[in-house]
Order: sequence, then C-alpha cells, then structure tokens
Amino acid sequence: MAETTLSSKNQIVIPREAREALQLKPGDKLLVRAHGGKILILEKPKSYRNAIRGLMRKGYDKGYLGKERESWG
Repeated sequence: MAETTLSSKNQIVIPREAREALQLKPGDKLLVRAHGGKILILEKPKSYRNAIRGLMRKGYDKGYLGKERESWG
C-alpha cells in the first residue's frame, strides 16, 4: 500500500507500484467510484463485452429478471 496526497487542484498521483501492477500508461482511462466511505479506482475495460464475458454461463435463476425489473421502480 502506498500513500498519496490530494493537491490543491483536487488531483492525485497514482503511486508507481499501482501503475506498474495494472500496467497503466499515460492516457489510460480509469473509473472512480465512492463506495462506503472509500474511493475505488478501477481501470476502465477496453471492452465491456469482453470484461463481463462468462459471468452468466449458468443462466438466470427463475424469476430473477422480473424481480430485477420491479426493483427499477
């Protein structure tokens, strides 16, 4: 784990160890999300289609889609 500081322009530097671990280069896109009092920074997938491939190989549970649609309000 490395420490970084928020600048007066609200910018941070991603520590070298993290950049190297994710093989990040200048110009790469990142996703930033506040979650549970923490900030989560993820590399933006080059292709969302490839990133989620294989997640639902077993199919949906019965009634899953209906419940999901109801939750949308």
